[in-house]
Amino acid sequence: MKDVLKPNGLGLKRVFKASYCSYLGFKAAFKEEAAFRQELLLSLILFPISFWLASSLLHWAVLVSSLLIILIVELLNSAIEALTDRVSTELHVLSGRAKDMGSAAVTLSLTIVLIIWGISLYMKIA
Repeated sequence: MKDVLKPNGLGLKRVFKASYCSYLGFKAAFKEEAAFRQELLLSLILFPISFWLASSLLHWAVLVSSLLIILIVELLNSAIEALTDRVSTELHVLSGRAKDMGSAAVTLSLTIVLIIWGISLYMKIA
């Protein structure tokens, strides 16, 4: 079966276009979403501390990955909110539910960071 023409192209062209789309997504999140900026600031503050806190390379990877999880979930939450608002800004139970679930996901990702970083700090100072 022949390749169907893809809107983003094929091969390296698709990789470059996808990278540009990712850049636009980061730019929009930074510009439009206060929560993303706050969580990015938190991640930038904690990142250098991770080198001191980690007891091994694997431990460091877990610390840093937990920070990335926050940013990933916040990006997805922001996408859900933007799409919901694009469909309609009227109050609707399903729109509210979608936004609340996205917010709950962000809260869980922050909880993961609190657990991982809290235990790591306890192990470091105990």
